[in-house]
Formats: sequence, structure tokens, C-alpha cells
Amino acid sequence: MSGIAIEARNVVKSYRLGEVVIPALRDVSLSVASGSFTAVMGPSGSGKSTLLHVLGLVDVPDAGDVLVAGRSTSALDDDALTVLRRDTIGFVFQTFELIEALSARENVLLPAEVAGRVDAGRERLAHLAERLGIAERLDHRPGQLSGGQRQRVALARALVNDPVVILADEPTGNLDSATGRDVLDVLRAGVDEEGWTVLMVTHDPVAAMRADHVVFLRDGTLAGSVSGRADDVREVIARFAGV
Repeated sequence: MSGIAIEARNVVKSYRLGEVVIPALRDVSLSVASGSFTAVMGPSGSGKSTLLHVLGLVDVPDAGDVLVAGRSTSALDDDALTVLRRDTIGFVFQTFELIEALSARENVLLPAEVAGRVDAGRERLAHLAERLGIAERLDHRPGQLSGGQRQRVALARALVNDPVVILADEPTGNLDSATGRDVLDVLRAGVDEEGWTVLMVTHDPVAAMRADHVVFLRDGTLAGSVSGRADDVREVIARFAGV
């Protein structure tokens, strides 16, 4: 893949709490290249979650535009945004967000069913299950799976409709360090070997160092960035993570 998978252009977003207006994003521009792994870091309240929601078409910016695979979304109505989000964006959450009453297989195929692509979803699941090491666990319910297995199922669900980009919100936050490294290995290998595009919000400097690029937010603005492969990446991340 080549080009830009998802892009924020001069995005502004505020929230109102009673009579108080709280700025969340202030003129943020960010491009995520197809086939890349980008991490977003910043202290609590820096705008990380808001940026993820806006890029994921869950929230609409007050100003600016979000482009998905080069397509502007600023003029789309709610129904069109819902379809575009369903077809082009995969979400991975810290708390997995699996439906306990469904098997792993049913959880993964749910987005394909909603999109009317069950046959294509089943074909893709066969590949994903092997790729993610969950082929033997598909008939188990979430409560019968370890944390790492649940996150792999959640990742398969995010990938089943072959999205333009995967948006991962603290994907290792509920995992122990060893299992977290395992999930990061899966994401890194998927980018390197299969061309996945991943944008990950994280508080963890170790997780961020697995990315190609690390972007830092502070007070709703872009405060800096560094290549994940740069010699001084550890020092740069430590400096920004400490603010």
C-alpha cells in the first residue's frame, strides 16, 4: 500500500461542561501513511482520546477535516459517516469490548455480518485466525480466554472487514508486560509483513518504541514527533512522557 491512510487537517474540537468550554484539540494536523505504525503519546487531558474519536469518525470536529484514504468526511451526514467508519476503520480497545454471550468466532464475524459480507468475512477469518494464533480458540467464549487471547480476537474483529486503518486505544493497557509485548509483536509483524496501518494511543514508552513514528500531544496541540527508529527515540519519548 502507498499514500495516506488517514489524515487530520487543522482539526479543532471543544466540549461544553455547563457554561465552560473545554478545548480538546487545537488546530491539529496529522497524516498516517498506509502500511505504517504510528503511536500517539501525551499526558492525561492532552487530547489523545479525542483525536482517536475524531479520526475514527465517532466524533465530528468543530472545524477542520478528516480524510480517510483521501476522502474528505466534512460534508458527510451521520449515515454516510457510519458506513465509512464500518467499511474502513477497525477499532481495538483496552477493555477488548467483546460480547460475552458470543463465541470468539461470532465476535470476529459480527462486523462482517453488519456490513453484509459474511462470506468474505469467513474467508478472511480463516487467514486471521492462523495469523493471530487463535484458530483453536474460535469456539470459546471470551470468559474462557486469556487476556492476550481476547485481545487477539479483538484484533481479528478489527481486521475482518479489511480496514484502511486500525485505531488501537491502549491495546496493552489491561495486559501484563509479557502478554503486552506479545500483542505488540503481532501489530508490528502485521505492519511489516502484511501492510497493516496502525495508529495506537498509549501511555507506555516501551509500546511507543515499537512504532515507526511517535507523535506527542500536549494541551490539545502537537508538541513534537520522532521516528521510532531514531537513535535518540528512547530519550525523546522519556522527555515527553515525563511532562
